Amino acid sequence: MNRGMSIHNQGDIVNVDGRERGSLCIVIVNYRIAALVIDAIVSLVGEIKPHCGDHVVVVDNNSGDGSAEMLRKMIEDRSWSKWCSVKQLGTNGGFAFGNNAAIREALDGDPPPNFILLLNPDTVVRPGAIDAILEVMRSNPDIGVAGARLEHPDGEEQSAAFRFPTIMSEMEGSANLSPVSKLLGRWRVWLESQSQSAPVDWVSGAAMMVRREVFEEIGLLDERYFMYYEELDFCRRARRAGFEIWHVPASRIVHLVGQSSGLTVGPERQKRRPAFWFRSRRWYWVKHHGYLGAAAADLTRIAGTAACRLGLAVRGKPNWMPPRYLRDLVRHSVFVEGFRP
Repeated sequence: MNRGMSIHNQGDIVNVDGRERGSLCIVIVNYRIAALVIDAIVSLVGEIKPHCGDHVVVVDNNSGDGSAEMLRKMIEDRSWSKWCSVKQLGTNGGFAFGNNAAIREALDGDPPPNFILLLNPDTVVRPGAIDAILEVMRSNPDIGVAGARLEHPDGEEQSAAFRFPTIMSEMEGSANLSPVSKLLGRWRVWLESQSQSAPVDWVSGAAMMVRREVFEEIGLLDERYFMYYEELDFCRRARRAGFEIWHVPASRIVHLVGQSSGLTVGPERQKRRPAFWFRSRRWYWVKHHGYLGAAAADLTRIAGTAACRLGLAVRGKPNWMPPRYLRDLVRHSVFVEGFRP
């Protein structure tokens, strides 16, 4: 589907180095990690173009620890007030809730930005990352959402491009036994490393660029997800509306995994998953696959996890799963908590 180039206002487009470039709004949601947010903003100083109308909005999700005041003072002391602001909310409604508060204001602007970048507070933008992802989106107006390459501080790549989950991928991901994983590899959710920009099913919300028209057509993020799964849901809705989702490896952004949520990911054992992770997962399956699909996904995940636990015990391997993971899967499944979000 060729959507063409939709321009609401001539002020939206500014010529930069001989090329047309739309204005950009970057949204960062903070909850009690102001020091990391400062690092993220500092990394954006050479990347955004205020003369094009670019603006950074930090949404403080009612941190209650002085974060908003600290960020405002930093912005004022460094004379960044023309392109960076802090929006303080009176309640912590979650990641989607915080992003939506800034997105609504941006869309009501005159003119509204052509692109909105949702950026995690635990990120550092590499030089050229913003222009790289914008270049790909400008070159193809059918691209509604694009995600950056995420990496650790040492440059090691993280998973940032994915397939939509299926019952088969639930089996592959939960069992995590070598023979099973190899057999079900083509259903694995995470995609292998890519060297070129390419369409995918969905991208990580840690650094997700969205064309304005996507919000105008499908609405904002679903606030029934407190945290996690909201970007998967959004990309799925965008795909259904006919927009393409792309992963852009040339856009490199450091992601300090788990800092914004309090979870750690890596070879070490993770912390216990919070209830909202399981509830977000359950709502995604109910919303997009119905009651039977959600029940099948829960049953597959529980059975696969139990098989994995048994396999680890039989082989004398350490249990690398989060504490009480199997118990929490059962506790927060549709069989116990029902189908409501």
